[in-house]
Amino acid sequence: MAGTRAMLPPAVRPVTALATRRRLARLSDSPPPEPDLSRLVRPVAVLSGLAVLVIGGGWLSVPLAIAAAVGVDRALRRIEPPSVRRRRLRAAADLPLAADLLAAALRAGAPVDQAMVAVADALAGPLGSRLSRVARALRLGAEPAEAWRHLDAVPGGERLAAAAIRSAASGAALAGAATRLADDLRAGRSAAAEAAARRAGVLIVLPLGLCFLPAFILAGLVPVIVAVLGDVL
Repeated sequence: MAGTRAMLPPAVRPVTALATRRRLARLSDSPPPEPDLSRLVRPVAVLSGLAVLVIGGGWLSVPLAIAAAVGVDRALRRIEPPSVRRRRLRAAADLPLAADLLAAALRAGAPVDQAMVAVADALAGPLGSRLSRVARALRLGAEPAEAWRHLDAVPGGERLAAAAIRSAASGAALAGAATRLADDLRAGRSAAAEAAARRAGVLIVLPLGLCFLPAFILAGLVPVIVAVLGDVL
């Protein structure tokens, strides 16, 4: 490998190294395989129903056991796996940058599918793979609504998809809508961060108030109540 790299022209070596780093980055973006816990949902639900049946005893507890099994099954199936949550949050975090890059590529004169490929190569990760699917579907001649549905699972992606579909139907420029979407997403993220900071301040003060409240009752109210009751009695 070292001999082959030494034989390459100097102008080709940086390109080869860059391509190698991109391949390694794409490989590192793929999440490690996680155990499939969906198979345990139904056994856990059945065991929950049996537990309710055993604790309740008798035939009258059968409806409660069935309701418990169905409720546990539905609750467990709604739990989002950690890997899916990480990929969803990362895709949502990369969406404003993707919209900016898409707008820049479109203003440079690139078609939508080529612009999507360029943005997907630049971002990689979960959002890059979804953008690659959109570009591949557009190149294969799919309808815009069908091609852009790959972004529906990304928070905020449905807005970019709706803007692209309107652009394909009316011929309006997509670059401006992508730029406005990026600005709106960043503004919404800043507002959410400020709200979380204010909420954290309230939650930090709450334990302090819970500590001072018993002391105030014991040191301030209890002696007054005892003195009043002593005078009355």
